[in-house]
Amino acid sequence: MKRPEAGEYAEYYANYISKVPGTDVLGILEAQRLHMSQLFAGRTERDGNFRYAPGKWTVKEVLGHITDAERIFTYRALRIARGDQTPLPSFEQDDYVKNGGFAARTLGDLVEEFGAVRSASIALCRSFNEEAWSRRGVASQKQVTVRALGFITAGHQIHHRMVLEEQYFPAIPRA
Repeated sequence: MKRPEAGEYAEYYANYISKVPGTDVLGILEAQRLHMSQLFAGRTERDGNFRYAPGKWTVKEVLGHITDAERIFTYRALRIARGDQTPLPSFEQDDYVKNGGFAARTLGDLVEEFGAVRSASIALCRSFNEEAWSRRGVASQKQVTVRALGFITAGHQIHHRMVLEEQYFPAIPRA
């Protein structure tokens, strides 16, 4: 598969796409599933409730956000890949986090849910042929291809994993 070109996505997503190395987005998605499991191994509930500054999301909220966004990105990919030309709306990430109830869940449960969602995302992406990967639709009032949505999904996870590794976990020693 080739990398998405600038006209295949809104400029806002260029940062995410640029974080994805190479062209094997399926391989990246599969590797990320294991990496995330390893990143959270040995973390405690206290770790899950940590926020590195006032007003920032907790670790659980970041993980919940990654999972929610992946569901939305892959739902968009499904609709567009199947030829649905209905414009798809934006979503307000802060509202999703506020209403996600992540604080009431265990960190282990959220890690497990991410793994399940990622497995479903990989299965969906494996079902796309070249024609489906190239289909275009509209999401958040911008043109996007299914290929770009695959890279956005991977890049979004990389972005937030880096924030976790750089901002959250240095402040929390492993148990």
